[in-house]
Amino acid sequence: MAEAHDALAARIDNLEMRIAHQDETIEVLNSTIVEQWAKLDEALARIKRLEARIRELADTGAGRDAYDEPPPPHY
Repeated sequence: MAEAHDALAARIDNLEMRIAHQDETIEVLNSTIVEQWAKLDEALARIKRLEARIRELADTGAGRDAYDEPPPPHY
């Protein structure tokens, strides 16, 4: 009877250690996901700013291609 009790106690200890390890892993993964979302949000904001800047340049003509312009008169 003592052997069965010791075996059961060992199994419970093993399960408790696994759960503690899994909890730690989940916390690390969660913090990694939070960091990645923050970086993604920052990247999306930068992309939106760049798109707005590109539209602004296209509207003003500052970003025109050199091939779109007529050649100079002395050409």
